[in-house]
Amino acid sequence: MKNLLQIILVLLLSFQANSQEKIITGTISDENGLPLPGVNIIIKGTTSGTQTDFDGNYEIKAHVGDILTFSYLGYLTEEKVIGGGNNISFAMQIDSSTIEEVVITAFGISRVSDARIRKNEQRAYYNSISNKLKRKMPDKKGLNSSLENYTENTNKRAPLYIVDGVPIPYQYNSIIENLDSDNIDFVRVLKPFKSKETFGPSARHGCIVISTKAGNYRLENDEEYAHINENQFKNVMTSPYSTFSIDVDKASYSNVRRMINNGQEIPIDTVKIEEMINYFSYQYPQPTDNHPFSIHTEAAVTPWNSDTRIVKIGLQGKTYTNEQLPASNLTFLIDVSGSMNSQNKLPLLKSAFKLLVNQLRARDKVSIVVYAGAAGVVLEPTSGKDKETIMNAIDKLKSGGSTAGGEGIELAYKLAVENFINDGNNRVILATDGDFNVGASSDKAMEKLIEEKRKSGVFLSVLGFGYGNYKDSKLEILADKGNGNHAYIDNMQEAQKVFGKEFGGTLYTIAKDVKIQVEFNPKKVQAYRLIGYENRMLADEDFIDDTKDAGELGSGHTVTALYELIPVGVTSSYLKEVNDLKYTTTNSVEGFSDELFTVKFRYKKPDGEKSIEMVHVQEDALSEGSEDLNFASAVALFGMQLRQSKYYNNANIDDVVALAKKGRGDDDDGFRAEFIRLVKASQNSIN
Repeated sequence: MKNLLQIILVLLLSFQANSQEKIITGTISDENGLPLPGVNIIIKGTTSGTQTDFDGNYEIKAHVGDILTFSYLGYLTEEKVIGGGNNISFAMQIDSSTIEEVVITAFGISRVSDARIRKNEQRAYYNSISNKLKRKMPDKKGLNSSLENYTENTNKRAPLYIVDGVPIPYQYNSIIENLDSDNIDFVRVLKPFKSKETFGPSARHGCIVISTKAGNYRLENDEEYAHINENQFKNVMTSPYSTFSIDVDKASYSNVRRMINNGQEIPIDTVKIEEMINYFSYQYPQPTDNHPFSIHTEAAVTPWNSDTRIVKIGLQGKTYTNEQLPASNLTFLIDVSGSMNSQNKLPLLKSAFKLLVNQLRARDKVSIVVYAGAAGVVLEPTSGKDKETIMNAIDKLKSGGSTAGGEGIELAYKLAVENFINDGNNRVILATDGDFNVGASSDKAMEKLIEEKRKSGVFLSVLGFGYGNYKDSKLEILADKGNGNHAYIDNMQEAQKVFGKEFGGTLYTIAKDVKIQVEFNPKKVQAYRLIGYENRMLADEDFIDDTKDAGELGSGHTVTALYELIPVGVTSSYLKEVNDLKYTTTNSVEGFSDELFTVKFRYKKPDGEKSIEMVHVQEDALSEGSEDLNFASAVALFGMQLRQSKYYNNANIDDVVALAKKGRGDDDDGFRAEFIRLVKASQNSIN
């Protein structure tokens, strides 16, 4: 009897131990030991799960005996049983093909052996390509580095494309993947082992050899950016006002980061300095009154020019927790056209949107509209509690066909309006590379379409993906005219930032049509120059015109603008003389000797039509410069160098690094440290 009681007690304790919930933590890395952010971790048989953070770390509550499923695009799915320990860490393994070589022709696909290919011709052809890989590649953009070394530092899992005997740099893979099949003669696919044996280390992840019918294919980069004319110094006496719209878009920084990491030359118009500055958050005080944002200003000696002054104007949007945000009516508008058929487009898009879905609440609802040659609804409005249903709909998306972007926008807004939530967050989230080619597709047509749609009260977020044919100019117009924001997502780290850290600001607008107008005191300032915001400049009379569109501010967002000033009494080559006015006097008024400038702000409530004005005066007092001012100045200086500006006063990369380190601060998320690393890696990008 005693033994029986002991057995029952042991069984009870064992059952209790197995049913006890505990916290499992760990770190997931890739095959090289580097952390993998965004790995999906699900308790098998349930909808409970999480994802790894920027450093590959995760934490999840589970029971002994549960099975954790680890999945990540391009890697083998792993299953781990929870035992007595509290840590599960491991390196995921690449999911590679088992086919050694495939030839694809107009007649179909077949495995082939070397015996079926004319050996001598194939060997000579492959040897000529191998020789090109061993030499320095004469890249038309001046990359001037060996392809072997180049590919070593870029995409570590992408295959090497060779088209008509020419190896293609990895950053242009998406262009090759979308070649018109009617122009292709045949395609030969080699498994990693064989391709490495044939072409060397640069082909270690597989090789795809393409021959076109013309036999003379040459790569052309088809990305599009709006032209930017850099702001000049303006004389205070003849141009007393500086008026512009705020900009919370951050796409330029992540796009520039992508180019630097890929070793590319950076087109000047890619660099929007205000978007680079505003990529980072700053420590501005939360608003304490009824306005949705607070104002902070400071002035110091310009770090790159001791004869001028740097002025920072900062806004801090009120921060709301996820639970404080109103119910959301979200319509995902997803581009599934053929141009999205590459690893950094639709597959990355799917993983990014799952981060958003994981944060939805039961009172939120999601619809999904897709477009390729035509548009269609793939998910009717679904509660945020039904995450598995929403994620299954996302998982089933496949790419192919042309790009009817205009039709997709029409359908998405129609669905959003039909499910409109009064006093809620009604928003279309467009995810695309912007390569519209069916129906309304020009920048002007897109602008007209989206201006009409914003009258519905539905806001817009625009997410850009991919490269090679990325249409930044079109996506910027959509975001600007659609009362929205624009981000460029180049990896899962950026997706975590947009949909994780900045979730509220990305999706919830607290103030719209936010305009800034600055008047400098002519007794103190000869001339001023707004750094960046070239595409956001407004006419002075637009400031009080409530019909003029301007930028939106989201929950928790910060907005920063920098001016460079030439003080009174300073001789500067940047300041050109102008003739005296004949009919107008330019004498400054008496008084205000202690003021440097006055800045006015106008904004509307998200559902309002009449603007509200705020006024802030900056005293004529210089500070040593806060950490935020130093860091923002470092980003601005780097942007000017990339743009080959005439105003950076011959400052060098070391000056940028020193200034950024001075302003790094606590940097809990590591974004400022990443910027410093990026600057150090950018020497080849700056002429």
